Amino acid sequence: MTAAKRRRTQTFMIGVFDSGFGGLTVLRKLADRFPDISFCYLGDHANVPYGNRPSDLIVDFTRRGTEALFQRDARLVLLGCNTATAVAARRLQQHWLPGSSWAGAHNVIGIVAPTVEAATQTPWAVTSPQYPQKFNSETIAVFGTTRTITSDVYLEEIRKRCPRVQVVQQICAHLAGAIEDEASRDELTGLVGAGVSALLEQTGGAAPDRAILGCTHFPLVEDLFREHLPQATKILSQPDIVADSLEDYLSRRPQYLGGHHPRPRALKMLTTGDAFEISTRARIFWPDVPAFESVVVTRV
Repeated sequence: MTAAKRRRTQTFMIGVFDSGFGGLTVLRKLADRFPDISFCYLGDHANVPYGNRPSDLIVDFTRRGTEALFQRDARLVLLGCNTATAVAARRLQQHWLPGSSWAGAHNVIGIVAPTVEAATQTPWAVTSPQYPQKFNSETIAVFGTTRTITSDVYLEEIRKRCPRVQVVQQICAHLAGAIEDEASRDELTGLVGAGVSALLEQTGGAAPDRAILGCTHFPLVEDLFREHLPQATKILSQPDIVADSLEDYLSRRPQYLGGHHPRPRALKMLTTGDAFEISTRARIFWPDVPAFESVVVTRV
């Protein structure tokens, strides 16, 4: 088949890569928001969790997953994992992709940028303070896993744009695991309450103006964060933020949808783990999730 013929017959889609299950909260929102767009999800369950991995290995895993999705006709890959985004996104965007065979017609984006944009009300492209600022005296809370918080990605990116804003971070080390293990409501309430209490100790009891739920597992317990955080605090949940951002992104870059004629929407679910086990556990995050298919991902 000639290259021109292949381009005419390709079905382009958007890829979503995650180290495990959390990205399903993002994909579910995207599937609802974009009923005419096909998505392919790849969870690297064979290598999860990423949090205790060396940075170079996280970059390698993320690159392999991105390439696997490119091979399946995704022109755009969204990293639906805060750890993968914090550690790997910039290196893939700036150092790997431009020199790869995918350069030009493909791109990889993450979930940190739209979250920072929502928190600061400042476009990602603006990397220095713009005065007068709207939020000179505000406090932004960030809840996340150990690796995401210790990477300081939210602290650094928010301060680039709004250096007068106070950023207070809180590690919720065991919350994501408890969600995956279907812990009891009481246990989840205790973990969220402890995290919020620890953060409020840092603020001297003052209510943060906004709170970022910086782990894609946490939307499943957003109601518990709402219960424990002061009512004045606005919660920023990533699935909604990412869906809003992607809608704007695609309106400005329709080439990542391939410019093809509309076709029936597909939702393809891939895992590097055991397909039956992953399909069963994934229902915690999305009760009607399509069945997963096992794949082997190797470096291209």
